[in-house]
Amino acid sequence: MTLDAHLVVHRGDFRLDLELTIAAGETVALLGPNGAGKTTALRALAGLIPLTSGHVTLEDRDLTEVPPERRRVGVVFQDYLLFPHLSARDNVAFGPRRHGADRRGAHEIADRWLARVGLTDFARRKPRHLSGGQAQRVALARALAVDPVLLLLDEPLAALDARTRLETRAELHRHLSAHPGATLLVTHDPLDALVLADRLVIVEDGRVVQEGDAATITAQPRTDYVAQLVGLNLYRGRGDGHVVHLEGGFALTATDVVHGAAFVAFPPAAVALHPARPDGSPRNTWPAVLTDIQRHGDNLRVRLDGPIVVAADITPAAAAHLDLAPGRELWAAVKASETRAYPVSS
Repeated sequence: MTLDAHLVVHRGDFRLDLELTIAAGETVALLGPNGAGKTTALRALAGLIPLTSGHVTLEDRDLTEVPPERRRVGVVFQDYLLFPHLSARDNVAFGPRRHGADRRGAHEIADRWLARVGLTDFARRKPRHLSGGQAQRVALARALAVDPVLLLLDEPLAALDARTRLETRAELHRHLSAHPGATLLVTHDPLDALVLADRLVIVEDGRVVQEGDAATITAQPRTDYVAQLVGLNLYRGRGDGHVVHLEGGFALTATDVVHGAAFVAFPPAAVALHPARPDGSPRNTWPAVLTDIQRHGDNLRVRLDGPIVVAADITPAAAAHLDLAPGRELWAAVKASETRAYPVSS
């Protein structure tokens, strides 16, 4: 294991308590809402803020008391923090120089990395003459030029417009796939995490609430934040066979069998809306009141109140047919085959 860390940081009323391991060649995405502790964790790993307790071990070397400049760690910050008075070439050469390379050797390393990120022709430009995507690539080259055992990326695509972000994400994926060390990607964007990371770690209020590969987390979210992240309606109750009883007496039927504390989840697209109580097969049917309606891609996402609060995705044609507006009384239905039920304890 390349990185083995237990990060405990107290900052005022906030407490980060996070155990994290990342193998060589693995990219882990750290996701969570604002204030969850993601950037605090990254800065602690970089040595930019001290640990209250715990440890940071990289390649079996304890870095807990090692200053940032002596750690084999590369960092790409959200706003890149390129030196404005230096050219792209000198920005990339800065790290090798700090690690003992002479001027000529550092420039040779910088030239190789600028070529790898496709910026040979921009070597003499200063940051103010680079586009957002070009600045991001210079920052990545600068981080990788020190041959880091651990690469830390703090929201590396957040400052880019949508088109540049798409192109840069693909380039970043290529570089991370070739990086032999461990990589930690801090992001709030689920798409960045799903495309770039091998494993996801979800943090809320300074602690891990769920971790695993993308397929596991998207199939079985365990907090409201994770459910919203992957686009599912999520409820907690007690399972009794195929039925999960929720607080307030409402129950949802699933094809899964679960006993005891359980979650039940289904996508907004699984919710069918009717002007009157439907006949036929749906096992989960309830009266609801529309509280909100918004554009969601090519469809509309509506919020419904009732025995449970639920999001539903429908087409504009269906919305027109139902004459949807806030306050509209409807019936919602979800087939048991569209729900997933699973135990609270993993």
